[in-house]
Amino acid sequence: MRKRVLLSICAVSTLYGSLHASDSLGEAIKSGKVSGNIKYYYINTHKEKVGDISSTAFANSVGGQLSYTTGKFRELAATVTFMTTQPFALPNNVDTSIIGRDNSIRAGGAPGDVAGQKGFSVLGEAYISYTRDNFDFWGGRKVIKTPLINAKEVRMLPSAVKGAHARFKLENGLNIGIAYLDAFKQRTSSEFINIVRHALGDKTKEITGSDSGVVIPFCLSWKGGKHAIKAIDYYSPDFINSIYADWNYKHKHSDELSYTFALQGIMQDSVGEADTNLAKAGSVTGGKAIKSRAVAAKLGVNFRSMKFMGAFSSVFKDDNYHDSLVLPWDGTPLYTNMITANNLFLSNYGEGLGADTAYSGGTDGVKIAYGQDFGAFGFAGYSMTLSSAWYDNDRFDKTENDLNAVLAYKKESLSVALKGIWVRNKAGIAADGTVSQLPILHQYRIIANYKF
Repeated sequence: MRKRVLLSICAVSTLYGSLHASDSLGEAIKSGKVSGNIKYYYINTHKEKVGDISSTAFANSVGGQLSYTTGKFRELAATVTFMTTQPFALPNNVDTSIIGRDNSIRAGGAPGDVAGQKGFSVLGEAYISYTRDNFDFWGGRKVIKTPLINAKEVRMLPSAVKGAHARFKLENGLNIGIAYLDAFKQRTSSEFINIVRHALGDKTKEITGSDSGVVIPFCLSWKGGKHAIKAIDYYSPDFINSIYADWNYKHKHSDELSYTFALQGIMQDSVGEADTNLAKAGSVTGGKAIKSRAVAAKLGVNFRSMKFMGAFSSVFKDDNYHDSLVLPWDGTPLYTNMITANNLFLSNYGEGLGADTAYSGGTDGVKIAYGQDFGAFGFAGYSMTLSSAWYDNDRFDKTENDLNAVLAYKKESLSVALKGIWVRNKAGIAADGTVSQLPILHQYRIIANYKF
């Protein structure tokens, strides 16, 4: 029903625009623009488990995206984006997180199986867009960026959704938006899968009573002066309702000094069939319906060529419920998020009810970061970021500690980043509440990206 409403709004607006425009279709196609990127990615992951069992996996891949967007024809435009990741020089033990990890998991295999080592190409975007006055719309396949459904562009390819979105821009900086999303393509997958089935996998019908489902996000945002507020309700019938809200304040004291302060909150509850079925004894969550709550705050200070940031997050503990955040669509919203401790693999097919470190019920997280732009010292384009985080939870045997270092260079369309990641006691919680910790994880990445 809501999908028909969105499409009706679009149809009426498009008709109105067609009566007031004279551009030809041929002119729109000729004036189209090509854009994209070529990316090289190297990743090396070393793990040491209990009992001195260690493993090292790495991978090389080259790929990127090629997009074409038409010019506007009666306020309408069309965009298509071709995406590809092609591995080479692979070892015996492959890190498939920049290739086809999700492809392997959907096929019922382990993350590093042969299916995940194969490169793939996919039409990642194919959508129409319409803009007129204070209204805009898109429909089709698209890469989007929201707190709980995100592109996760730090890997080789971004994730994408299929659906439609309409937004109205009102006076005084207020925006109202509504979307209908029915499919999700994870960044290491070549296929768009029903969005709820992607989250729950083979347990979808057992949990929701159906083999498929949708997510309907409704968004309110406002920006005025130094303040910005955003609230999004992601409603998925018979699965989950997730509410995200944040407030951001920015102040520029002088040309040399500025600071930002932000607060965020997240509330999640299972609804309908999922609320009933997850509460039954023997369910995948151990008889617990979903009820998760989280808050976070951060302070950032920019002084000359330096940036400082501190953040705190808390996911509340409730032993009577599945209290970890449910983030199956590449959402990593908490301010204490790190490069690795970020629910990265909980967006794989069927893994949506698990949680990682900062997002686990009962976890308090603290993060500090320092960034330096070396242009002030005569090294234009060079920058560095150092960050560390601690995650404490009485369910964990030991506190997790993450240390990340990034050295980057950017000149015009070219960027290169060297990333080092060192993690001790990496923790995660399975859907049924089982806790596991990995004593040592080290990871190194080289990423070169050219945009055109």
